[in-house]
Amino acid sequence: MKRILSAVCLLGAMTVSAYAADVATLNGRLESAKTTIEEIMATPDKGIPQEILSDATCVAVIPGLKKAAFVVGGEYGRGVVTCRTGHGWSAPTFIGLTGGSLGFQIGGESTDLVLIAVNQKGLQDLLKNKFKIGADASAAAGPVGRNAQAGTDWKLNAELLTYSRSKGLFAGIDLSGAGISQSNDDVHAFYKSDVSYEQVLKGNVPVPPTARPFVSTVAKYFVAAKAEEKKKG
Repeated sequence: MKRILSAVCLLGAMTVSAYAADVATLNGRLESAKTTIEEIMATPDKGIPQEILSDATCVAVIPGLKKAAFVVGGEYGRGVVTCRTGHGWSAPTFIGLTGGSLGFQIGGESTDLVLIAVNQKGLQDLLKNKFKIGADASAAAGPVGRNAQAGTDWKLNAELLTYSRSKGLFAGIDLSGAGISQSNDDVHAFYKSDVSYEQVLKGNVPVPPTARPFVSTVAKYFVAAKAEEKKKG
Protein backbone atom coordinates (compact mmCIF):
# COMPACT_ATOMS: atom_id res chain seq x y z
CA MET A 1 0.00 0.00 0.00
CA LYS A 2 2.85 2.39 0.88
CA ARG A 3 4.42 1.73 -2.51
CA ILE A 4 1.13 2.47 -4.26
CA LEU A 5 0.67 5.69 -2.31
CA SER A 6 4.24 6.71 -3.06
CA ALA A 7 3.70 6.04 -6.75
CA VAL A 8 0.48 8.06 -6.77
CA CYS A 9 2.17 10.96 -5.01
CA LEU A 10 5.10 10.82 -7.44
CA LEU A 11 2.74 10.79 -10.43
CA GLY A 12 0.85 13.74 -9.01
CA ALA A 13 4.06 15.68 -8.47
CA MET A 14 5.18 14.92 -12.03
CA THR A 15 1.83 16.11 -13.42
CA VAL A 16 1.99 19.35 -11.46
CA SER A 17 5.59 19.91 -12.56
CA ALA A 18 4.70 19.31 -16.20
CA TYR A 19 1.76 21.72 -15.95
CA ALA A 20 3.91 24.35 -14.26
CA ALA A 21 6.51 23.97 -17.02
CA ASP A 22 3.82 24.58 -19.63
CA VAL A 23 2.71 27.76 -17.88
CA ALA A 24 6.33 28.85 -17.49
CA THR A 25 6.81 28.41 -21.23
CA LEU A 26 3.75 30.55 -21.95
CA ASN A 27 4.97 33.24 -19.55
CA GLY A 28 8.32 33.16 -21.33
CA ARG A 29 6.56 33.60 -24.66
CA LEU A 30 4.72 36.64 -23.32
CA GLU A 31 7.98 38.13 -22.05
CA SER A 32 9.66 37.53 -25.42
CA ALA A 33 6.71 39.15 -27.23
CA LYS A 34 6.94 42.20 -24.96
CA THR A 35 10.68 42.52 -25.59
CA THR A 36 10.16 42.18 -29.34
CA ILE A 37 7.65 45.06 -29.43
CA GLU A 38 9.87 47.26 -27.23
CA GLU A 39 12.97 46.67 -29.35
CA ILE A 40 11.12 47.29 -32.62
CA MET A 41 9.56 50.54 -31.37
CA ALA A 42 12.83 51.76 -29.84
CA THR A 43 13.78 52.98 -33.34
CA PRO A 44 10.66 54.83 -34.63
CA ASP A 45 12.21 55.57 -38.02
CA LYS A 46 12.53 51.84 -38.61
CA GLY A 47 9.57 50.56 -36.58
CA ILE A 48 5.82 50.18 -37.03
CA PRO A 49 4.38 53.50 -38.31
CA GLN A 50 2.28 55.51 -35.86
CA GLU A 51 -0.61 55.65 -38.32
CA ILE A 52 -0.81 51.86 -38.35
CA LEU A 53 -0.56 51.50 -34.59
CA SER A 54 -3.30 54.07 -34.09
CA ASP A 55 -5.64 51.98 -36.28
CA ALA A 56 -4.68 48.63 -34.74
CA THR A 57 -7.50 46.39 -33.55
CA CYS A 58 -5.22 43.46 -32.64
CA VAL A 59 -1.50 42.86 -32.29
CA ALA A 60 0.02 39.38 -32.63
CA VAL A 61 3.67 38.55 -31.96
CA ILE A 62 5.36 35.26 -32.80
CA PRO A 63 8.83 35.55 -31.28
CA GLY A 64 11.95 33.55 -31.94
CA LEU A 65 11.18 31.38 -34.97
CA LYS A 66 14.06 29.05 -35.68
CA LYS A 67 15.32 28.46 -39.20
CA ALA A 68 15.42 24.69 -38.60
CA ALA A 69 11.64 24.72 -38.16
CA PHE A 70 11.18 25.25 -41.91
CA VAL A 71 12.89 22.06 -43.02
CA VAL A 72 9.84 19.79 -43.14
CA GLY A 73 7.11 22.41 -43.48
CA GLY A 74 5.71 21.75 -40.02
CA GLU A 75 4.66 24.30 -37.44
CA TYR A 76 6.64 27.48 -37.81
CA GLY A 77 6.01 29.01 -34.46
CA ARG A 78 3.76 29.95 -31.57
CA GLY A 79 2.78 33.42 -30.50
CA VAL A 80 0.46 35.64 -28.49
CA VAL A 81 -2.37 38.01 -29.41
CA THR A 82 -4.10 40.92 -27.69
CA CYS A 83 -7.03 42.91 -29.15
CA ARG A 84 -8.46 46.34 -28.48
CA THR A 85 -11.75 46.42 -26.56
CA GLY A 86 -14.06 49.16 -25.31
CA HIS A 87 -12.07 49.32 -22.08
CA GLY A 88 -8.48 48.83 -23.12
CA TRP A 89 -6.51 45.90 -24.52
CA SER A 90 -7.57 42.33 -23.87
CA ALA A 91 -5.87 39.55 -22.00
CA PRO A 92 -3.75 37.50 -24.42
CA THR A 93 -4.59 34.35 -26.32
CA PHE A 94 -2.15 32.01 -28.02
CA ILE A 95 -1.77 31.12 -31.70
CA GLY A 96 0.22 28.84 -33.96
CA LEU A 97 1.48 29.62 -37.46
CA THR A 98 2.01 26.92 -40.08
CA GLY A 99 2.60 26.46 -43.80
CA GLY A 100 3.17 29.04 -46.47
CA SER A 101 6.47 29.91 -48.12
CA LEU A 102 7.95 31.53 -45.05
CA GLY A 103 11.07 29.40 -45.11
CA PHE A 104 12.20 30.91 -48.41
CA GLN A 105 11.80 34.48 -47.18
CA ILE A 106 13.43 34.42 -43.77
CA GLY A 107 17.17 34.36 -43.20
CA GLY A 108 19.19 34.18 -40.05
CA GLU A 109 18.95 31.81 -37.15
CA SER A 110 16.00 33.40 -35.37
CA THR A 111 13.14 35.55 -36.63
CA ASP A 112 10.31 37.42 -34.94
CA LEU A 113 6.95 37.95 -36.66
CA VAL A 114 4.45 40.71 -35.92
CA LEU A 115 0.91 40.79 -37.31
CA ILE A 116 -1.25 43.91 -36.99
CA ALA A 117 -5.01 43.74 -37.59
CA VAL A 118 -5.98 47.20 -38.84
CA ASN A 119 -9.78 47.00 -38.93
CA GLN A 120 -12.73 45.05 -37.55
CA LYS A 121 -12.47 42.42 -40.29
CA GLY A 122 -8.91 41.72 -39.19
CA LEU A 123 -10.13 41.32 -35.62
CA GLN A 124 -12.82 38.88 -36.75
CA ASP A 125 -10.18 36.86 -38.60
CA LEU A 126 -8.25 36.42 -35.36
CA LEU A 127 -11.40 35.20 -33.61
CA LYS A 128 -11.68 32.30 -36.06
CA ASN A 129 -10.44 28.86 -35.09
CA LYS A 130 -8.24 28.80 -38.20
CA PHE A 131 -7.67 30.90 -41.29
CA LYS A 132 -5.19 31.21 -44.12
CA ILE A 133 -3.41 34.49 -44.80
CA GLY A 134 -4.05 35.75 -48.31
CA ALA A 135 -7.01 33.43 -48.86
CA ASP A 136 -9.36 33.83 -45.88
CA ALA A 137 -7.80 37.12 -44.76
CA SER A 138 -6.36 39.83 -47.00
CA ALA A 139 -2.86 40.78 -45.92
CA ALA A 140 0.03 42.92 -47.03
CA ALA A 141 3.66 43.36 -46.10
CA GLY A 142 3.53 46.26 -43.68
CA PRO A 143 5.28 49.56 -44.37
CA VAL A 144 8.08 50.54 -42.00
CA GLY A 145 9.05 53.87 -40.50
CA ARG A 146 7.27 57.17 -40.10
CA ASN A 147 5.82 57.29 -43.63
CA ALA A 148 3.04 54.68 -43.59
CA GLN A 149 1.80 55.63 -47.04
CA ALA A 150 5.01 54.85 -48.87
CA GLY A 151 4.26 52.55 -51.79
CA THR A 152 1.23 50.83 -50.30
CA ASP A 153 -2.57 50.97 -50.25
CA TRP A 154 -2.85 49.08 -46.99
CA LYS A 155 -5.74 51.19 -45.70
CA LEU A 156 -7.92 50.20 -48.65
CA ASN A 157 -7.14 46.53 -49.05
CA ALA A 158 -5.43 44.95 -46.04
CA GLU A 159 -7.00 43.38 -42.98
CA LEU A 160 -3.63 42.30 -41.62
CA LEU A 161 -0.21 43.88 -41.99
CA THR A 162 2.68 41.48 -41.54
CA TYR A 163 6.28 42.07 -40.47
CA SER A 164 9.45 40.13 -39.72
CA ARG A 165 12.61 40.94 -37.80
CA SER A 166 15.81 39.00 -38.38
CA LYS A 167 19.41 39.96 -37.55
CA GLY A 168 18.12 43.33 -36.35
CA LEU A 169 16.42 44.14 -39.68
CA PHE A 170 12.70 44.93 -39.37
CA ALA A 171 10.68 44.83 -42.59
CA GLY A 172 7.31 43.97 -44.07
CA ILE A 173 6.98 40.35 -45.17
CA ASP A 174 4.56 38.46 -47.40
CA LEU A 175 2.99 35.65 -45.34
CA SER A 176 0.52 34.54 -48.03
CA GLY A 177 -0.35 30.88 -47.67
CA ALA A 178 0.56 30.67 -44.00
CA GLY A 179 -2.14 29.40 -41.67
CA ILE A 180 -3.04 30.90 -38.29
CA SER A 181 -4.79 28.66 -35.77
CA GLN A 182 -5.89 28.97 -32.17
CA SER A 183 -3.77 27.15 -29.59
CA ASN A 184 -6.62 26.05 -27.36
CA ASP A 185 -4.43 23.82 -25.20
CA ASP A 186 -2.20 26.79 -24.42
CA VAL A 187 -5.21 28.99 -23.59
CA HIS A 188 -6.69 26.39 -21.25
CA ALA A 189 -3.34 25.79 -19.57
CA PHE A 190 -2.70 29.49 -19.08
CA TYR A 191 -6.15 30.39 -17.75
CA LYS A 192 -6.74 27.02 -16.02
CA SER A 193 -10.30 26.99 -17.39
CA ASP A 194 -12.26 26.44 -20.58
CA VAL A 195 -12.49 30.09 -21.55
CA SER A 196 -13.04 30.74 -25.25
CA TYR A 197 -10.92 32.81 -27.61
CA GLU A 198 -13.80 35.20 -28.08
CA GLN A 199 -14.26 35.70 -24.33
CA VAL A 200 -10.59 36.55 -23.91
CA LEU A 201 -10.06 38.76 -26.96
CA LYS A 202 -13.28 40.68 -26.38
CA GLY A 203 -12.06 41.69 -22.93
CA ASN A 204 -14.33 39.49 -20.83
CA VAL A 205 -11.41 37.85 -19.00
CA PRO A 206 -9.14 39.82 -16.62
CA VAL A 207 -5.51 40.21 -17.67
CA PRO A 208 -3.44 37.81 -15.54
CA PRO A 209 -0.50 39.40 -13.66
CA THR A 210 2.12 37.66 -15.79
CA ALA A 211 0.47 38.96 -18.99
CA ARG A 212 0.23 42.59 -17.88
CA PRO A 213 3.72 43.63 -19.05
CA PHE A 214 2.99 42.47 -22.63
CA VAL A 215 -0.52 43.96 -22.74
CA SER A 216 0.66 47.22 -21.13
CA THR A 217 3.47 47.54 -23.67
CA VAL A 218 1.07 47.21 -26.60
CA ALA A 219 -1.34 49.67 -24.95
CA LYS A 220 1.46 52.18 -24.31
CA TYR A 221 2.50 52.36 -27.96
CA PHE A 222 -1.13 52.44 -29.12
CA VAL A 223 -1.90 55.42 -26.86
CA ALA A 224 1.27 57.21 -27.99
CA ALA A 225 0.34 56.61 -31.64
CA LYS A 226 -3.19 57.90 -31.09
CA ALA A 227 -1.82 61.06 -29.46
CA GLU A 228 0.63 61.60 -32.32
CA GLU A 229 -2.08 61.17 -34.95
CA LYS A 230 -4.34 63.58 -33.06
CA LYS A 231 -1.60 66.24 -33.18
CA LYS A 232 -1.45 65.87 -36.95
CA GLY A 233 -5.17 66.66 -37.04
